[in-house]
Amino acid sequence: MNPPLLLALLLAAACTAAQAHAPQDPAPALDIQGLDIRVPENSPLRARLTVATASARTVRHELDVPAAAEADPAALARISPPLSGRVLKLFVRLGGAVRVGDPLFLLDSADLVSAQSDYLKARSAMAHAERNLERQKDLYQHGVGAQKELEQAQTDAELAKSELSRAVTRLRLLGMGPGEVGRPLTVRAPVSGRVIDLATASGQYQNDPAAVLMTIADLSSLWVTASVPEKYVQRVFVGQQARVEFSAWPGQRFEGQVQLVGDVLVPETRTVKVRIRLANPEGHLKPGMFARVTLSGPESPEILVPAAALQLRGEHSFIFVEKSPWTFERRAVEVGESLPQ
Repeated sequence: MNPPLLLALLLAAACTAAQAHAPQDPAPALDIQGLDIRVPENSPLRARLTVATASARTVRHELDVPAAAEADPAALARISPPLSGRVLKLFVRLGGAVRVGDPLFLLDSADLVSAQSDYLKARSAMAHAERNLERQKDLYQHGVGAQKELEQAQTDAELAKSELSRAVTRLRLLGMGPGEVGRPLTVRAPVSGRVIDLATASGQYQNDPAAVLMTIADLSSLWVTASVPEKYVQRVFVGQQARVEFSAWPGQRFEGQVQLVGDVLVPETRTVKVRIRLANPEGHLKPGMFARVTLSGPESPEILVPAAALQLRGEHSFIFVEKSPWTFERRAVEVGESLPQ
């Protein structure tokens, strides 16, 4: 049977008042003996104090933590110039939609011209080496060519082939195929999405290979990254149901699941990053938005008491349990989480 509890806020105030007026009041409001407190029959506090009953209930534990929306890193690309040069033409605009392989801008560069020249020289050298090899083979088969000259022609052909392969690889690393030699470099979209940031224009010269000229992101789904305190990490797991509420959309709830629990603790905040994927087909959610995430945990039987029944002294919490009518005993308790009314 669950014991009745005296609501501690009134009791604490009454104790203070009783102790303050004890010398002048012949009929004390409270009789305090050690850990026991008795409310006399003629005490005016009987009309003001409330007694409630502790209840046992199965509770689903929930964890409420701060979070922020982020673009999915796998669906976001920051486009930098592959080499120094001038932007000849832009094919996109801010906010515009692009698909994988769509042209973004044309870039003309002295380094590109050098790479194209190397390719043309390597291709010409390869053709010359192949013709020489065929000639040496024919001479050798008719007995008028030397073995040494044939072997040298074979070596020259292998070297020319290797050099041509290197030149082609260099072109492909720049984003250009051999069939595009003689034209400016066309930089293409590596991911589908929208241009969410644009920091260049036609005619602008770019000499910093680390500069981000534009950012493309697919925002049809977003990551919500929650910061879970270290002491609650054991309550979070992949596949856990999550409810997300954004400051920008009060009263609207978004449902998702935990996709990733971070392996590293952030030392500055002593938190672990927990990521939840949310569908965003209408684009209402934006990267950077603040949110609150509620993570649903398992159910367990708990003893519930009204918040007003708790009394805090230092780092310890107490309640007053009714031992007999209007006689209460102070007991230390370990307080768990607060539940909504």
